[in-house]
Amino acid sequence: MKKLQIEEMKNITGGGITAWGAIGIGALLTFLAGLVDGFARPFKCH
Repeated sequence: MKKLQIEEMKNITGGGITAWGAIGIGALLTFLAGLVDGFARPFKCH
């Protein structure tokens, strides 16, 4: 195993999530929750 120098550690990228990725995951979870709720508790349109 190679020990990294401080300068090499500063150049490591990855593992993070962008703001758009977080928004996309939130939108997907909201959609799935609405879909499950629609099947579990169907209401008539007024």
